[in-house]
Amino acid sequence: MKSLLAFKKRLEDQLDKLTTETQEVQAALDTVNGILLEKGFKRGDIKEVPEVAVPKEVVLPKQEPEAPKRAVEEESVIPLKTMAEEPLALICFDKQGMHVLPDESKNFSVNTPPFTNFLVEKVFAKMQEKDNELVKTKQLTADKMFSYNIVQEGELIREIIIKNVDEERLKELKSSIRWTFEKMYEKMKSS
Repeated sequence: MKSLLAFKKRLEDQLDKLTTETQEVQAALDTVNGILLEKGFKRGDIKEVPEVAVPKEVVLPKQEPEAPKRAVEEESVIPLKTMAEEPLALICFDKQGMHVLPDESKNFSVNTPPFTNFLVEKVFAKMQEKDNELVKTKQLTADKMFSYNIVQEGELIREIIIKNVDEERLKELKSSIRWTFEKMYEKMKSS
């Protein structure tokens, strides 16, 4: 009985340690995302993120090697631009999924069409509904379901976090997101 209680205590301690580490990693990720927003999403600025993050991020120095690696890999950052090469957003990838970071200088609002009525309701919601059905029929586990979170500052879109994206959906998402932001930008320019 004593050894079982000691084992339980070790498991609880390990869980506490992992929870703390998860919170520190999330804080570091939030810092990197904030720096990306600050820098205006230019390709050259992204490569500078590690140098900027070093003095600001003291809490989790373990995160430093990972950030530059993601920032310079071609597949890990995809710039979305208009036909006229005007930057719209960046899609960044990590182990958890993809992060869409709209160009901060554009001030994209959730209220600008076709963001909600197309991207959210027709693309994101449909993918979620399809996965819900697959979970109900036990063809997919709940932890593998498509999910998204729109991070806002007031009405402004600061980030879209998307989890559980496969190759097929990635193509559709890239195309839909680029089209949506381009249409939003056109509406913003004409008003």
